[in-house]
Amino acid sequence: MILNSKLPKVGTNIFTIMSGLATHHQAINLSQGFPDYPMDEALHRLVAEAMQKGFNQYAPMPGWMPLRESIAEKISFLYDAAVDPDKDITITPGGTYAIYSALTAILNPGDEVIVMEPGYDSYIPNIEINLATAIRVPLRPSDFRINWPLVAQAITPKTKAIVLNSPHNPTGTVMDENDIAELRKVVAGTNIFIVSDEVYEHLIFDGIAHQSMLRYPDLRERSFVCFSFGKTYNCTGWKLGYCVAPSEMTVEFRKVHQFNAFACFTPSQVALAAYLKNKEAYLSLPAIMQDRRDQFIRLMASSRFSLKHSSGSYFICGTYERISDEPDRELAIRLTKEAGVATIPVSAFYADGTDNKVLRFCFCKKDQTLEKAAERLCKL
Repeated sequence: MILNSKLPKVGTNIFTIMSGLATHHQAINLSQGFPDYPMDEALHRLVAEAMQKGFNQYAPMPGWMPLRESIAEKISFLYDAAVDPDKDITITPGGTYAIYSALTAILNPGDEVIVMEPGYDSYIPNIEINLATAIRVPLRPSDFRINWPLVAQAITPKTKAIVLNSPHNPTGTVMDENDIAELRKVVAGTNIFIVSDEVYEHLIFDGIAHQSMLRYPDLRERSFVCFSFGKTYNCTGWKLGYCVAPSEMTVEFRKVHQFNAFACFTPSQVALAAYLKNKEAYLSLPAIMQDRRDQFIRLMASSRFSLKHSSGSYFICGTYERISDEPDRELAIRLTKEAGVATIPVSAFYADGTDNKVLRFCFCKKDQTLEKAAERLCKL
């Protein structure tokens, strides 16, 4: 049998590799983006109650309507945007799935999609499996911000979409109002879609406002906006998110969704429909996660890593020129085995493996986890 791979360059992703190494060597896992502390007990109880009350069969394909209604209320509250819960919101098994489904809904062979690098490693395989081409635009190396003149230069008659991510994984940068102005210039008068990865919408620091595509009617009308409950409520294993898009785009999105996952875990949807009414549960998140970021920075002050600024997400990056000149992947593996701390080499977020000697640290961990990890890293 001959199988011609649609993703011939893709192997096991770096998150699986590093988490596997962390488990094997009993290392502290600052690699994969998941908390090591529990979700709110109130949400746990709501899920249990939903199962006990019999909400254990298929939810509707677009998602549990009370949950979609709660999401619409939240969007109205946060972004002053009117979203139709029936026609504009689809519940998905995770944010990554939402991104894949959005790209699959719009892409045809030969299309081009602009992506920023470094960037979340699912984007390019999602594009290529649809027989389209990823046009890679590097972020500014000094501060990892979008280089809008390069984006404008990358646009061709084949450009179908731009993928955006703010707060950004892996760097923690956040789009501001100037970025929105530049984005408007780039897409004005075109038929370019926006796929906006906003899974870290609530993990944003220093009083910065999240510049969601939902805030801006002219951008929203061309956007698939993708979110994650797992990142918001410390339940990444639930694999539950949602996509918000105009109704005519949602129709195409759901054509992909209905023949893939079709529906998502019902008890969690029922629980979240009620839990979302508690605004404080998400409004309190920026301060909580900023404290963890700041604690990690303090703990690492005596290390020989040079930490870059992070304004959002679970992550902060650091260079290691004062420690080693070895490739970032080799150092990440060695640190896992010898220092007992797993990180992610940022070269994994470049299609060509560009190595600027940067590691990504995940700080959504318990105090004692961060303390123990920093103690080991400060000995390098």
